[in-house]
Amino acid sequence: MLPAVVKLCCGISYPHLRSMAGLQRTAVAVIGQEITNLQRWKQIRQHMKAHVGSKYNAEPKSEDIKPAPSKEDQLFYVQQGQEAMRIALTMLEDKEGWKVEITETNGDVICSKVISGARKVFRLEAVLEASVDELYDLLFVRVEEMHQWNPSIQQIKVLKHIGPETIVTHEVSAETAGNMIGQRDFLSVRHSCKQKSGVYLGGAATQLESFPPQAGFVRAEDGPTCIVIQALDEDRRKSRFTWLLNMDVKGWLPKSIVNQALPRAQLDFTRHLRRRLTASATLG
Repeated sequence: MLPAVVKLCCGISYPHLRSMAGLQRTAVAVIGQEITNLQRWKQIRQHMKAHVGSKYNAEPKSEDIKPAPSKEDQLFYVQQGQEAMRIALTMLEDKEGWKVEITETNGDVICSKVISGARKVFRLEAVLEASVDELYDLLFVRVEEMHQWNPSIQQIKVLKHIGPETIVTHEVSAETAGNMIGQRDFLSVRHSCKQKSGVYLGGAATQLESFPPQAGFVRAEDGPTCIVIQALDEDRRKSRFTWLLNMDVKGWLPKSIVNQALPRAQLDFTRHLRRRLTASATLG
C-alpha cells in the first residue's frame, strides 16, 4: 500500500463531518454495547504481553495459524478492533487543523492533520458508484482477493476469524516501480460494524505470537484507522467513502517522503477500486 498498501481503515465523509457527533454516537453506541461484555483493560494489557517476544519463524506452520483458541483471545482482538474504531472516529470528530493536500478533478479530496508525535494522518473523501453492501463485500468479506484488483498489494491472508465481525490479517505490499517507501508487511486486526446508516470498518496493528516480523520486510504499523461507507440519500446505488489513513511506515525514511507517498497511495487505491467496480458492473 504505500503505493502498496492501502489499509482498510478510514473515516467520515466531509458533508457528514458537520454532523459528526450524531454519526459518531450511532457507531459508538453499537460498539459500546459489545465493549460492555469485554474484560477490563488491565486484563487486555496482560494478554497483550503474552503475544510479544516470540522467536522468528520464517513460514509459520499452517496448524499455527488458526482461529483464536480461547475466549480470552477473542475478547482481546474484538476489543482491539473496536477501540481502534472509537479512537479513529474521535480523531475525525475534531474539525480543527485539517489542511487540504490534494483535490482531484473527479471530486476526490485528501486532507491532512498533524497528530501527537508530529505524524500526519490523511483523510480521503470520495463518492463511489457502488452500493454499501458491494463495498463491504470487497473490502472486508473478500479482503483476501484484494491483490487481484490492486497491484499495490502482493497478498492479504486472514490468519484468524474471530466471529463474523473481526479478523486478523497479514498484508504484504507489492514491489512496484516508483515505490518511494519500499516493500512493507502489516499484521492487523480488522473489525466491522454494519448499521442502517452504513458500514464502519476499523483497524490497527496487532501482535500474534505465531507470526512475528518476517525476514526481508520492514513491518509497518497502521491505526487506529477507520473507514465509513454510507449510501447517498439521492442515489442509493452510490456510496460516500471516507478513509482516515494513519500509518507508521517504520524504517529510516524522511517524513517528507512519507508524507508525499501516503496520500498518493490513497488515490492509487481508490483508482484501482473504481476500475474493479467498473469491471463488475460490465460483467454483471
